Amino acid sequence: MADIDKLKVEDTFNDIESQTKPDVIGQVLSPSGKPVNFNADVDVAMKYAIDNKEAHIELDPIAAKRLLRKIDTYLLPLMCVLYCFQFLDKLSNSYASILGLREDLHMVGNMYSWTGTAFYLGYLVFLFPGSYMLQRLPVAKTVSVFIILWGVILCCHATPQYAGFVALRTILGMLESTVTPAFTIITAQWYTQEEQFLRVAFWFGSNGFGTILGAAIPYGLEVHKSSYSMKAWKLIFIVVGSITIALGFVILAHVPDTPAGAWFLTEEEKRLVVERIRTNQQGFGNKHFKRYQFMEAVTDYKTWLLFLFGLSTNIPSGGMTSFGNILLTEDMGYDVKQSLLMQMPSGAVELTACLGLAYISTLVRARMPMAFIGTGVVVLAQCLLAFGTSSPVKMAGYNLYAFVPIGFICMLSVVASNVAGHTKKVTTNAILLVGYCVGSLIGPQTFRESQAPNYHGAKIAILTCGIISWLTIGAVWIAYVRENKKKDIINKEEYPTFENHEFADLTDKENIEFRYQT
Repeated sequence: MADIDKLKVEDTFNDIESQTKPDVIGQVLSPSGKPVNFNADVDVAMKYAIDNKEAHIELDPIAAKRLLRKIDTYLLPLMCVLYCFQFLDKLSNSYASILGLREDLHMVGNMYSWTGTAFYLGYLVFLFPGSYMLQRLPVAKTVSVFIILWGVILCCHATPQYAGFVALRTILGMLESTVTPAFTIITAQWYTQEEQFLRVAFWFGSNGFGTILGAAIPYGLEVHKSSYSMKAWKLIFIVVGSITIALGFVILAHVPDTPAGAWFLTEEEKRLVVERIRTNQQGFGNKHFKRYQFMEAVTDYKTWLLFLFGLSTNIPSGGMTSFGNILLTEDMGYDVKQSLLMQMPSGAVELTACLGLAYISTLVRARMPMAFIGTGVVVLAQCLLAFGTSSPVKMAGYNLYAFVPIGFICMLSVVASNVAGHTKKVTTNAILLVGYCVGSLIGPQTFRESQAPNYHGAKIAILTCGIISWLTIGAVWIAYVRENKKKDIINKEEYPTFENHEFADLTDKENIEFRYQT
């Protein structure tokens, strides 16, 4: 390895914002033997590590646990609440569908299916621009603005006719496309690889709270509909949208863009955060788009396994999000009030399953087996939905289907912990979410009006895609095990590293010290 001029790194770091191609100041060898140029365009955490290189840093277990509790206290509750309402925003369309939305907007045939598809068309169109903005601009502030705007758009859902409603659903999808990438980046900034799966499970699993709360709000509106003049389905959008706007302002004021700018940490705690995440072989992020990392992401076969998983798991989810309440009323025979109450157990199952399996993963130090088991339960649930002959059997499948987020949670945590190089991480996350979008916009189209009320074609599509997603998790698991074995047999003495190499914005393929979490 060529010698690294550390003084030059320090001297040139402050100038990289004005440089498009910083001078090469050194070179390392990747595990494949390919030379990798190293320059001053590194991770934001590098500057903080250099500025505090003379400071005494001691990361003892007690201090580390205390710091982790503080981070959890200040960040996780708000992330969980926001994600709860983000999911509730999506479900509001489904709840409105059984409270008069379809009749008042004169929807016939597959018109309602297109209201679900329109959301994910907008999501898909804005996914890459939104991800690019999250890299170039302050993460927390950027996503806060989008949250406030989508709350406004959701409130507007109460006013238009069908064409305007579809347009608003499309805009809503565009604005909501930033929240999952932003939360993935924030999780990677603050938590170690071992901690990320459980934290992603907390905020993504809060969808279960969204399901419970989402059922309670329209149920209350339906029970007391004689007490107000506005239609219940319109009130759902206004109530949920108003809460979302308020949450956007809270996140804008509360969540820092990087740990180095955290208002709730002392200077010593900020240094400890840097030391904590050093084990990730990653830092806080890099604001410059690096074309070679983009190319590495799109040519990495593991990226496309993630895409396949996102596609196959969300064709069922997209359909169930839009048509879950309709299945309960038309296929299983429950009335409107009963169908709303029936949503609550599935929300509780989702919350318990996600957090339970994620917690077990911390005990056995393995996340992929938990995702594989959880997705296996989902396939069983899909069989009950597809082939069940009675409402109780179908209802059991409906509730067990709530295990479905555990696989996607695992894949999001995989992007956070197993994809290094900020541009590569942002790109891989976007490709995973493209699969999520495409699957979610296809899902509602599998429910054909001509097959109502059983929708047998949609149920077969759901089961087929569930099996594919289950097998894909196994393929991702095997891929990471094989990649780790390849690195384990390499003689590290032939690939020396340099001080603070963890913050050099190297990709997982370039960094000899990097290990994939399984």
